[in-house]
Amino acid sequence: MAKARPLKGLNPSAPTGQNARMIAKVRLEELYSWQKYVDDPYSVRELHNLRIAAKRLRYTFEVFGEFFPEASRSIVEELQQIQDELGELHDSDVMIAILRLCLGSQDAGTISDTAKQKEKPLVQPELVNKLLDPAVAPAAEERYGLEGLLHRQERLREEHYAAFRKHWYELQGRDFRREILDVLKS
Repeated sequence: MAKARPLKGLNPSAPTGQNARMIAKVRLEELYSWQKYVDDPYSVRELHNLRIAAKRLRYTFEVFGEFFPEASRSIVEELQQIQDELGELHDSDVMIAILRLCLGSQDAGTISDTAKQKEKPLVQPELVNKLLDPAVAPAAEERYGLEGLLHRQERLREEHYAAFRKHWYELQGRDFRREILDVLKS
């Protein structure tokens, strides 16, 4: 998970609304720092980080809701939808990794982190060890069922990704970033 960007320049004696807007701007930049991965469906870790950034921005609007105009409610709804879409995508990624492990793929429990160029576990190492234990290997008919489930999950993942990407580009088409900045100015 990506660390939140540090918040510089907060002034404890400034009005809360002023600090809330500053926090929201930092969170907005954090969100858009992950935008370059939107078109890469297999940037698993980065898309998950985009989800986390959407959550942080959403929470900023919710926590400081009384200091933002009414128009911020529609922003919160859009951020919630992005968060939900990317959450479904991540859930699919985890399920696919688990199914691949069950089917014996040794590298299925990791994903490449392109930001740091190293492998990170998508599935906890203890579960990996359990799933790769030869004593619990699936029988032929169980493998057949697991393979079918894996293929269905991969198709579902494609649908989740397509829905997220479509929604993201609809937001960009209406200049969602500018909408948020306009709300932060008012």
